[in-house]
Amino acid sequence: MKANRGVLVVAVFGLFCLTVPVIAHHGFDTEYDQSKKISMTGVVTKVSWLNPHMRIFIDVTNKDGSVANWNLELTSPNNVRRQGWGKNDLLPGDKVNFEANPGKLVESRGALRLITKVGENKPLFVRGGPEAAQEGYKEDTTK
Repeated sequence: MKANRGVLVVAVFGLFCLTVPVIAHHGFDTEYDQSKKISMTGVVTKVSWLNPHMRIFIDVTNKDGSVANWNLELTSPNNVRRQGWGKNDLLPGDKVNFEANPGKLVESRGALRLITKVGENKPLFVRGGPEAAQEGYKEDTTK
């Protein structure tokens, strides 16, 4: 009887260890509204190059004059670097245009789709990379 109980405890513990990583990772549709796309202009306050997802924080002035700090999630820092973006390419104080899918629960949290410095044509980041024509991005070939 004790042997069966020990096997059961080990089996339950093993099953628990296998399911925790699955539960820990979230799905896009859980946090963000893919049916909505917002476009805004703001000033970068922070760029966080941490795994598993980079984040950019941007102050956006609302129509009523209040300021909302948007928390925008990107892919991993390695994927962003593969798009040619370095740590000094976007800094606090830079004015940017961005597109994002807003959060479902916290609207000022979003999944970044595209970000461009004001006055520049080529985006620093495009979700899906340069081959993301399906996202509505066409690379500027005039340069």
